[in-house]
Amino acid sequence: MRRRIVLCCGLALALVWTGAADPPAEKKAEQPVAVPIEVLKTKHLVIQVKINGKGPYRMIFDTGAPMTLVSSKAAKEAGMIPKDAKVPPIALFGAMGQFPIESLEVGTLKAAKVPAMVMDHPAVTALSRAVGPLEGIVGFPFFARYTMTLDYQAKQVTLVPNGYEPADVLETLTASLMNNQKPEPEAIAPAAQWGLVVKKDDKDEEAGVTIEQVRPGSAADAAGIKAGDRLLSLGGYWTESVIDCYRAAAALKPGGAVPAVLRRDGKEMTLTVKPREGL
Repeated sequence: MRRRIVLCCGLALALVWTGAADPPAEKKAEQPVAVPIEVLKTKHLVIQVKINGKGPYRMIFDTGAPMTLVSSKAAKEAGMIPKDAKVPPIALFGAMGQFPIESLEVGTLKAAKVPAMVMDHPAVTALSRAVGPLEGIVGFPFFARYTMTLDYQAKQVTLVPNGYEPADVLETLTASLMNNQKPEPEAIAPAAQWGLVVKKDDKDEEAGVTIEQVRPGSAADAAGIKAGDRLLSLGGYWTESVIDCYRAAAALKPGGAVPAVLRRDGKEMTLTVKPREGL
């Protein structure tokens, strides 16, 4: 399956998390924070986190996880579960429901009110037997708040707060199901026209996204961008996925000069794009 996004008109549609808010219009000048990561033999990434001041706990850092999972053991130790919480009559895999993490700390970064599901995920439990204790998965509700750079050689992830407040994916989905409605992907309109169509296949693990098409006479065409180029960042925002690319395009204002870092024929280059007013 391939995911595509058209960045050429003000009414382009993107596949994003249902109910997600628009990214911030302007980037904050925040200092990057480097956090050590552990690379397991299974190629999973593991980081140390503190939950409500308790820990640290080893948790899988999964950029593909739509939610954060915390083991029932860690959740109880960290006081995540209120005393008056109603426990499901059949708590399969220790699932007790969703509760907010008041404070989730990674390195010197501290994220507040991070929604998390309390559950002893069978895959995490099985992996724990082979690599040592793992207390869950850090997913989208945390990492979406940061611009990230992964350095596998140095075994560290660098995080920079981006001001983005992700929606509670599970809450939105539950509300839709309770109302007997099929959740729809949210349509977001970028402020500018770029003239690009980008794609990234599910099995594509290379940095950036591939530019599939460049509209003739568009801002991208005028900048010298070509189909087949690999877009690595746009306006200082990483474009590691189609969604990342759309968020970057939506956050940048028309009329200004925007640097686009590309890889073409194995060589990295920077071109300047001047996005035009959207419709």
